[in-house]
Amino acid sequence: MLSKENLIQYFDELSYKRFKWKKRNRFYHRMLEKYFSFFIPKHSNVIEIGCGTGELLNHIKPSYAMGIDFSEKMINIAKQKYPQHTFLVNDAENITINKKFDYIIVSDLLTSLWDVQKAFADLRKICHRNTKIVISTYNNLWELILKFAEFLGQKSKQPLQNWLSISDINNLLHLEGFEIIKKDYKVLFPINIPIIGYIFNRILSNLPFINKLCLIQFVIARPIEASIDEYSVSILIPARNERGNIENAILRTPKFGKTIEYIFIEGNSQDNTWDEILRVKEKYKDLNIVAVKQSGKGKGNAVREGFDIATGDMLMILDADLTTPPDELPKFYKALAENKGEFINGCRLVYPMEKQAMRFFNLLGNLFFSAFLSFILGQRLKDTLCGTKVLFKKDYEIIKNNRAYFGDFDPFGDFDLLFGAAKLNLKIVEIIVRYKERQYGATQISRFKHGLILLKMSFFAAKKIKFI
Repeated sequence: MLSKENLIQYFDELSYKRFKWKKRNRFYHRMLEKYFSFFIPKHSNVIEIGCGTGELLNHIKPSYAMGIDFSEKMINIAKQKYPQHTFLVNDAENITINKKFDYIIVSDLLTSLWDVQKAFADLRKICHRNTKIVISTYNNLWELILKFAEFLGQKSKQPLQNWLSISDINNLLHLEGFEIIKKDYKVLFPINIPIIGYIFNRILSNLPFINKLCLIQFVIARPIEASIDEYSVSILIPARNERGNIENAILRTPKFGKTIEYIFIEGNSQDNTWDEILRVKEKYKDLNIVAVKQSGKGKGNAVREGFDIATGDMLMILDADLTTPPDELPKFYKALAENKGEFINGCRLVYPMEKQAMRFFNLLGNLFFSAFLSFILGQRLKDTLCGTKVLFKKDYEIIKNNRAYFGDFDPFGDFDLLFGAAKLNLKIVEIIVRYKERQYGATQISRFKHGLILLKMSFFAAKKIKFI
């Protein structure tokens, strides 16, 4: 009769043959290492549950790494190979570690667990509010193929196989207080054949419907934890030729959070916007108003320079045209403060708009980019181009430090943050707002010129995020 003791014995015995199987299936393991290295930023604080002999954990280059496995022989090999990391004999279904981690790896483990729900329950012992759990497991559509590979001696035989769909995993995570941020499917052709492998694994495997046939299912999840903390807020208001909106940006913003810092970034205006900012700063001396002239050009530069000097726990962007009403900002604060999401994006495409709020071709562009970017980012977004975006300063700093992955490519600032948040696996949530008609000045967006730039950036992101 199969028992958990039989499983431990099996993996102890497998430790001696593990390198033979790793070598035989090295393409598959290289692909796993590639994807986990993409999902987990370098120098993170990481633990791998069911780490085996530690190769995957070492490959992602963590700042601190711990691996646990219930096979003592596997752990002994891992300690010898990677003495710079910590390896402990510990059971995934009875974790006894008193430490919290930023990332938890659960790779090719669910198929071998005795009680998957109990293992998920125990993960909460090593989670903090922002922990991300990165799970990889076999697609159950491959069950017969993998069984046949075992029969041919191309894959090690398994004593226990749990075949879980994404829906099954989602259900078990939900029962134990977790939610899925994103899911992905990778590796359509698990054999290294030049050109064919590239077409199947880099292109076809990322296309809708076809991707459901891939060998590996990835799930990235986070704990659902409410928070009652209060946070200080920095509201960044990039302003170019917006003189008539400056004072209203202050007057129409409700009081919320611990404190509010208003940062006006003025961008070479021709309508005395800078003088108006200085007048408002002088008039409302009791408020924390910061006035800065940006050193470069474009909203993207203004956002980066403004966020660099912001002192609040929470960072907000408020477009100076006030078409997204400042009155709505407490909703964004509440969603982030209560951990409903980790990156809060405005959505203008639900409520009826005022007549001149958004031109027809702008609306079509918004709908296209929303659909395309939802596909790329792996999280559903209805309005990617809304300028109001909110995140914690600490998360922005990580996005900033990882900006080299994308480069300084975004003149608008919106996509730079969205792509960075997706790369960091932040939970993106949209707040529905009423989009108002501009009361002062004219739009500074050129539909076709800027549309082509956005299209170029979208395809660039597809290459860097989706088709990796």
